[in-house]
Amino acid sequence: MTQKIKVDDAAQAPVVQAQGLVKQFGDFRAVDDIGFVIKPGQCFGFLGPNGAGKTTTLKMLMGLSDFDAGSLMVLGQSLPAAARAIRARVGLVPQADNLDPDFTVRENLFMYARFFGLKPAMVAKRVDELLAFSELTHKADAKVETLSGGMKRRLTIARALINDPDIVVLDEPTTGLDPQVRHMIWARLAELRTRGVTLILTTHYMEEAERLCDELVVMDQGKILEQGAPAELVSRLVASDVIELRGAVSDGLFTTLRSMCQQAERHGTAVYVYTHAPAAVLAFLGEDTGLTIIHRRAGLEDVFLRLTGRGLRE
Repeated sequence: MTQKIKVDDAAQAPVVQAQGLVKQFGDFRAVDDIGFVIKPGQCFGFLGPNGAGKTTTLKMLMGLSDFDAGSLMVLGQSLPAAARAIRARVGLVPQADNLDPDFTVRENLFMYARFFGLKPAMVAKRVDELLAFSELTHKADAKVETLSGGMKRRLTIARALINDPDIVVLDEPTTGLDPQVRHMIWARLAELRTRGVTLILTTHYMEEAERLCDELVVMDQGKILEQGAPAELVSRLVASDVIELRGAVSDGLFTTLRSMCQQAERHGTAVYVYTHAPAAVLAFLGEDTGLTIIHRRAGLEDVFLRLTGRGLRE
């Protein structure tokens, strides 16, 4: 595959600049006055519960949806005026695989290349590279309907790379995949970053965001609640350690734990204690509490739940 090389200072300009973006659907404001900057070669993530505005934001970045207020620059060009030119330099991996079942794996890539007006001689070489990149060479002549879910996802990602894009937008790229396929895709996405490709993704997998993202935003109800690197958000918004208590935690014990720690939350029969001094808390609890005690390091999921709550989103 072609290696992208940054040759001048212009390459360091932001690939995406958004200010005051608003998207309205009737009386519902799906995206509510958000702004962010994405640097070249960065993996930038959007986290949030269902209906937070993540996919709508991605559609605006792709020029697939207009916005009602604000400004949006992608690759130095303004949307929506330059939507067609921008799409020619962006690859899209949608939430659901929308491959053509009537064609083989190779034919799907060739057909998609036609949308970009690529020369057939160049496309043939590119297709072979992408089949190898996605470990699908042995399935090149197989019909899509015979592929496993993981293979279809890898083909969808390969298809998004057919135009050698500067930006790849991935909407829930590994949802529903088994761990082996997920780790393989993570490795391929990391490889793209080393080549200077900018990745923009939404995900519900906190491990995925922690592994891949240089920076991310947490969205809810159309707004950006927080932004930063995953480790920085964990350090700033929750304590270093979490102690989970499961069982009958008395009100008195809960009150004492709250006084000892940075934060304590009760959810049903579970109590979550966030602390920078886990040894002191564990010593206080002792071993004969009658409770199930789980001690772990805090992570991005704790940040996510603190910002967006633990209630179900339909």
